[in-house]
Amino acid sequence: MRIAVAGATGNIGARTVAVLEQAAHDVVRISRSHGIDLTSGDGLDTALTGVDAVVDATSHAAADREEAVASFGAATSNLLAAEERAGVRHHVLLSIVGIDRVDGNAHYAGKREQERLVAEGPTPWTIVPFTQFHDFAATVTSWTEHDGVAAVPPLLLQPIAPEDVAAVLAETATGAPQGRHHDVAGPEPQDLVDMARRTNEARGHPVKLVPTWSSPLGPEMAGDALLPGKDARIAPTTFDDWLADPREHPPFLPTAPRRP
Repeated sequence: MRIAVAGATGNIGARTVAVLEQAAHDVVRISRSHGIDLTSGDGLDTALTGVDAVVDATSHAAADREEAVASFGAATSNLLAAEERAGVRHHVLLSIVGIDRVDGNAHYAGKREQERLVAEGPTPWTIVPFTQFHDFAATVTSWTEHDGVAAVPPLLLQPIAPEDVAAVLAETATGAPQGRHHDVAGPEPQDLVDMARRTNEARGHPVKLVPTWSSPLGPEMAGDALLPGKDARIAPTTFDDWLADPREHPPFLPTAPRRP
């Protein structure tokens, strides 16, 4: 099959490309670095020529709700319109478990708009909601870390390995459209503060963690808000397995703080 991956240079997109190519599929990489801009639509028509399915693994950084909805909306609308012109037969969207239960998060508002456009769009579709990834704890730490101290909310998660996410996306893209897919999660619940401690230790980056709701992720995400449904598909890789894989833990390099 000829399959396009939007967000092909990102954490999940690059892994999805690798899985598809290992299975001998013809993969089209969609990203700005490959001369294709989802925000403007430049290059999309050429990229999607002859494409059977599209995997959308993109993400958009936004400071507020309005910006997030606009960014996700513009990129998704351009992608769907180009798919219709090219006759693409399957659109696979990477989404997030719990976005319908958390109203105050700007990123989640953008993802809800993305889901709405896909479900109402012209291309047969599958939306696959995943729980947070195993590397999420390190990302949260980076948002708030200052002088070796980081605020981390005491969230309950059932995280999934990025490699497992890519495998499910690749499998879904090569099959028939399913509509809304079951939630997909890792095998075990985890505490985000403990995940952050263990991940930073594995990366040789000790950080003093302060469990608090004074962080970018608020108390509306507490309890079971981020946990998968009862009929969830469970991926195989445990958090311990992921921690033990040195490929997943590059040497720590300081970066500028990011926002969710």
